[in-house]
Amino acid sequence: MKTLAGLQIPMQSLAQLQADYLKQATALWNNSVSPEKAAAKPKLGDRRFAAEAWSANPASSFMAQLYLLNAQTLQRMAEQVEGDAKTRARIRFAVQQFVDASAPSNFLALNPEAQSLALQTQGESIAKGMQLLWADVQRGHVSQTDENAFEVGRNVATTAGDIVFENEFFQLIEYKPLTKEVHERPFLLVPPCINKFYILDLQPDNSLIRYAVEQGHRTFVVSWRNPDESCKAWTWDDYIEHAPIKAIEVVQAISGAKTINALGFCVGGTILATALAVLAARGQQPVESLTLLTTLIDFSSNGILDLFVDEASVKLREMTLGPDAPKGPGLLKGQELATTFSFLRPNDLVWNYVVGNYLKGEAPPAFDLLYWNGDSTNLPGPMYCWYLRHTYLQNELRIPGQLTVCGEAIDLGEIKAPVYIYGSREDHIVPWDSAYRSTQVFSGKKRFVLGASGHIAGVINPPAKGKRSHWIGKTAALPASANEWLEGAVEHPGSWWTDWSAWLASHAGAMKPAPKAPGHRSYKAIEPAPGRYVKQKA
Repeated sequence: MKTLAGLQIPMQSLAQLQADYLKQATALWNNSVSPEKAAAKPKLGDRRFAAEAWSANPASSFMAQLYLLNAQTLQRMAEQVEGDAKTRARIRFAVQQFVDASAPSNFLALNPEAQSLALQTQGESIAKGMQLLWADVQRGHVSQTDENAFEVGRNVATTAGDIVFENEFFQLIEYKPLTKEVHERPFLLVPPCINKFYILDLQPDNSLIRYAVEQGHRTFVVSWRNPDESCKAWTWDDYIEHAPIKAIEVVQAISGAKTINALGFCVGGTILATALAVLAARGQQPVESLTLLTTLIDFSSNGILDLFVDEASVKLREMTLGPDAPKGPGLLKGQELATTFSFLRPNDLVWNYVVGNYLKGEAPPAFDLLYWNGDSTNLPGPMYCWYLRHTYLQNELRIPGQLTVCGEAIDLGEIKAPVYIYGSREDHIVPWDSAYRSTQVFSGKKRFVLGASGHIAGVINPPAKGKRSHWIGKTAALPASANEWLEGAVEHPGSWWTDWSAWLASHAGAMKPAPKAPGHRSYKAIEPAPGRYVKQKA
């Protein structure tokens, strides 16, 4: 509150904003009352007001234009606030949230498109909208897709395999080979624990997991348990020791390989890198190569997520969810995380569905990615609080010997395996330059590749689609500056998967006959993939 109390806009800037606003508002009013100019039906330049109903109704057109002017002025005011960088960024974010929420398109009384539809359907659209609203109230979230159209294991997460190991923390999936021969070194994927693994296996034609199997890799995937009340005391150390470290041990035992290839995606990459640092401190180097997809290791600056993290906010989490909370540790509910991520892009992931579902009575179409996005997971409070404090807040993971995990002082520089580091250019969760900073932490051979699009679409980009492009440096040099690297990078059309596949194959060893059955005598198949854990709801 003290920080907010000291904020101000310079008088000169405020006077200029007022003058500009009055000038534009006056012009807008004059145009609206002029028959000739009003008949011109000006384009509003915003997809929320793209329907003919907005421009056909003079009052609605004026209201939309006035809203856009007010929104622009508020955003300009937020830009002019004097204060420290983080506080100013928070104000800009709060203003943007207010601006997006107050759009006239979000209200039935102000939305001529929804009103017209109600008249055309004799009120049926409103009745349907109320039914959809009540269904979402019961679900506890705004529906972004037809959630009845998908079932895990039936039409998403369908790559054939078996559960070959399970403990309290995860199930280990081994996928059925699709080639007669496989590489001698197996391949282990560690997905984020804040989401379910099947983002990597949505459909056969966009499945990174299936792609790896098709390339002749004996592929294993960690399927995290969705924590319930019995898991609320789990710590970061518990996760590291009993999930990635155990998974590596089991994959080595099943395959008989001394070293394996491993991949971590998002938080899964942070967890995997931490586990490998623990093992390095124990004198073990179990991976032949490490792939990190949109992963944070150096948390110096992380875009919009930094707005939510400071000493006060982390302390509040520790007091309510952490191991020393007065009522004991608790769970961070999955829906809270999902809602937070949705409001990072509110027009696309919140208000778009409020208008479509409730005002127009249009059920959202079936979309596998959004079904996965809504299939949320809980997190144990102690684990989450440790992660917040020691990475986002204090950025200690990158500092050799600064952190003790599983009883070991860790140094990520002691991981000797070559590392393939991928970032997505429009990623708002892990900004690409943040992903690039990992190149300055690891000591082994490194390769950085930049893909187009965002956090998910950039990663899930199969070659057969022929979409987007990726950038690779002209040389192997990885300067400290991400922008300096980009200046020397070359754009290549299509998916980055082919580049990564060639790199991975170079570390996978010779080919040998594919196994005829999953697991081995000590780790027999428990149930078919995708297993029980991924089907648990938050």
